[in-house]
Amino acid sequence: MHLTANRRACEIESMDENRTDDRKHSPMEGFGPLTMTPESMRRLANFATDVLIERLGGLNDANAWDGEFRDVLKDRLGSHPPEDGRPAEEVLTQVVREVLPFAARLDHPRFFGFVPSSPTWPGVVADYLAAGFNINSCTWLVSSGTSQLELIVVDWLRDWIGYPDTAGGLLTSGGSAASVEALVAARTAAGHSDRPAIYMSDQAHGALKRAAVIAGVRRENVRVVRSDDRFRIDMEELRRRVVEDRAIGLQPMAVCANAGTASTGAVDPLSEMAAYCAHEGIWLHADAAYGGFSLVTEEGAELLDCIEMSDSVGMDAHKWFFQPYEAGALMVKNAEHLEISFAMGSDVLQDTVWGANHPNFADRGLQLSRAARALKIWMSVHTFGMAAFRSAVRNGLDLALRAAEAIESSPTLESTAPVSLGIVCFRVNPGGRDEEALEEVNRKVLTRVFWDELAFLSSTSLRGVFSLRLCILNHTTTWEDVRRTLDLVERLGEEELAASD
Repeated sequence: MHLTANRRACEIESMDENRTDDRKHSPMEGFGPLTMTPESMRRLANFATDVLIERLGGLNDANAWDGEFRDVLKDRLGSHPPEDGRPAEEVLTQVVREVLPFAARLDHPRFFGFVPSSPTWPGVVADYLAAGFNINSCTWLVSSGTSQLELIVVDWLRDWIGYPDTAGGLLTSGGSAASVEALVAARTAAGHSDRPAIYMSDQAHGALKRAAVIAGVRRENVRVVRSDDRFRIDMEELRRRVVEDRAIGLQPMAVCANAGTASTGAVDPLSEMAAYCAHEGIWLHADAAYGGFSLVTEEGAELLDCIEMSDSVGMDAHKWFFQPYEAGALMVKNAEHLEISFAMGSDVLQDTVWGANHPNFADRGLQLSRAARALKIWMSVHTFGMAAFRSAVRNGLDLALRAAEAIESSPTLESTAPVSLGIVCFRVNPGGRDEEALEEVNRKVLTRVFWDELAFLSSTSLRGVFSLRLCILNHTTTWEDVRRTLDLVERLGEEELAASD
């Protein structure tokens, strides 16, 4: 990335000085105080495109992560807005050198930490186009084209989940917003209970707890239910907690099921949970933020069997459907719950009612100002086709299973959870050490991997067991990437074990 900026800066400096060169002036000297000439716009866009393409081409040889201390960045970037502008290429060069490199490279083929994201190029270009066209995908009147694309993508999601024709939804910023909107719909469906309670397992993502509080549930009424030895919700405890809460006057509003936990990829017993919630009259929300798009494969559909029985599903296209941030989605089995919850109407928006079968997506969720998120999904799928997307998702599933086999055959490494939906949890454990010693060794290994810079992986805690964790979702990741990372962990583990003897 640094080389690209330097090269492009040199190219710009060597341009014919005899021609009119508006880059030497403030960007404000185009056709208005905040405009640029077509030549300068094209030059800036070409510069940015070259930077991005060279970055992608060099990812495999780059570090998976880089960062900088706040004081250093503050000194470089300043704090007060300048009164006068400077050449746009100079600004872009500074950003490329001093801002954007200091980040996790989530699309690096050996970035296995947290939940990676590896967007397609058509998705990147779609966001560029949507920004350039200045689209607000809020109502049919304001943006008919992208509203139609969103209807199409929502229909795709409905079919992949297996929902009936009554289902509908919208694209969101991500799983956090989708969770809030789902639980607001659940609150409406429950009749706006005075003392609502929500239930989720101890493996649920923190975003669900935050969403519950935003939706009006008191923190002490967000019930965390223990999970079993496979990190799935304990149904007996769930039943007991609901009975106990009703006895003290609480009204169970929703149960949140995991359709792929962030720690282990575990999937709650969706069929049993759905049958129980239907019998008890409780809304069931399935959090499939990272795992949901595995539904496009036979293997994923089998793992998430019966997800169509839930009342709502949240899933993120910026995770396992290879889109740039932000691209989340919420699907609801009965779409009317969304519009009953969110459609408010306003005098200033009275002209936006187009008519029947022309929905305004702002009536289905939190946002009135909405990015055209469907555009990148639609363009990517039409560019590559679903066969390519299925293959890309399956790549992560297959590599995770292969990694588990390598761990099982290693005398140094140990699996700490069943492999599920592309996530592999393991640790250094050749035997003969107590838990305290093992945690110390594995923490040191994680730190050394971090500074080694070959790969990036993260950790989790499973029943108090410190575990290393690989999340393998990137469509450019190969077995060689996974193998090199496991070999590094094994080597560092052996060195730390020897040092501790």
